[in-house]
Amino acid sequence: MKMKAGLMIFAALALLGACARNPSAAQAQPNIIFVLTDDQRYDALGFLNSDIDTPNIDQLASEGVYFPNAFVTTSLCSPSRASILTGLYAHAHGVVDNLRRGLAPGTVFFPQDLQAAGYQTAFVGKWHMGLHGDEKQPGFDHWVSFAGQGNYFPVDGSTINVNGDRVPQRGYITDELTEYALAWLSERESARPFFLYLSHKAVHANFTPAERHRSLYSDVAFELPPSAADTPENYAGKPMWVRNQRNSWHGVDFAYHSNLDVRSYKRDYYRALAAVDDSVGRLLEWISEQGIVEDTVVVFMGDNGFMFGEHGLIDKRNAYEESMRVPLLAYAPGRFPAGHVVDQMVANIDIAPTLLSLAGLEASRPLHGRDFGPLARGEAVGDWRPELYYEYFWNWVFPQTPTTLALRSNDFKLIQYHGIWDTDELYDLRSDPREMRNLVDSSEHKPLLRQMRKRLYELNLETGGGPAIPYTPKEGHGLRFRTPDGAAQAEFPRSIYRPANPPDAEDYKD
Repeated sequence: MKMKAGLMIFAALALLGACARNPSAAQAQPNIIFVLTDDQRYDALGFLNSDIDTPNIDQLASEGVYFPNAFVTTSLCSPSRASILTGLYAHAHGVVDNLRRGLAPGTVFFPQDLQAAGYQTAFVGKWHMGLHGDEKQPGFDHWVSFAGQGNYFPVDGSTINVNGDRVPQRGYITDELTEYALAWLSERESARPFFLYLSHKAVHANFTPAERHRSLYSDVAFELPPSAADTPENYAGKPMWVRNQRNSWHGVDFAYHSNLDVRSYKRDYYRALAAVDDSVGRLLEWISEQGIVEDTVVVFMGDNGFMFGEHGLIDKRNAYEESMRVPLLAYAPGRFPAGHVVDQMVANIDIAPTLLSLAGLEASRPLHGRDFGPLARGEAVGDWRPELYYEYFWNWVFPQTPTTLALRSNDFKLIQYHGIWDTDELYDLRSDPREMRNLVDSSEHKPLLRQMRKRLYELNLETGGGPAIPYTPKEGHGLRFRTPDGAAQAEFPRSIYRPANPPDAEDYKD
């Protein structure tokens, strides 16, 4: 109710100002700013969560478009970031986990297409993809990054790569990245459109706020969700591996192998987010000062979700809503209606085709994602995505979460686990949005279960997944994959292939 009321008020105020605007005066090829946060929950937004304040991020929703059903196709940093940049599922671009592996041969990043079309391009922030270095990547004229996860505050030897020169980190990373971004925006060639990719470290663990936010929310009693309790009711019908994680790296009873107070941890998470909101405010202020509000599109997104006790779990990786669902906002006065809400499912693989389309371009290769621009403009799109395919691949560094394949429609979700002796999960998202009642053994839902199992298997094949999936990194073996256009298969190292479970004749028959 808070969300709906807030958006209605925001939309009304924004509409008054929009009446005087002339959309035809907008720049044909808009400037684009893409802001990516790390591990930000879908509901870590002030207009959705009364415990926190994010006024600048909220402005993106009130004066732009809010996507309440935005998801990632793999809930993990490196695979999701690669999917954003390529428009492809992880099994196609090759970054299937957070290990130091290269991209599939021939992979193209959408900024390369923008760059070829005359855009000035810059990357500022956390890369954490492929080999996890800080080396300049294709598609970017200007480069500011750091190796791996980076550090919130400078430590001995921590550096930032600025166009090949490694300079010492000077201050709090969220603020410093914002300064680098604003400096480039101010120094760029003003005659050409620009694309800025600002990729924050925040709010990745260990959550460390800026000094000015260290006492923020001290009077807020952050609580864990009801499903965090270790009760028979909470785990009725759940896979055994989920309950077993309570006392593992990704569980509330022994989170990150420590006696962590998850409530305090949650408070620091929101404190660290406050600097991101400040950053968004500074970007919006700069756009306004330059007089280019109607010539600029700002897209704000999280790279994956985060769990604070749901089903007794911490972190991400799994296919539950809090893990795979992310915030997504698009601000484009004169292009997108203010206060608009898009209910259809969109995903990280849609970013590449959408931003290219806004620039009047088409991708230079086939993509799995789709342009959600028509949805953002409020246009009717009759054949929009009826279901979303999700995948997560087990790796030996974080063995607690098994290989997971899922199919999410607007109404139901099927989750399957590969390589373990455990139960599948089926949830009615309309009546059970918190995914507490597993319907996999329901006779009433048997036809639907068979249909979704069949469709999950089909989508894996249709998107180049093949009849097998990667499951164990091992030196000396190759992961085979097929490109979206059906080209010949190739290999990249450090994974081996294991055939997927063949469809059960009864479950998969037409």
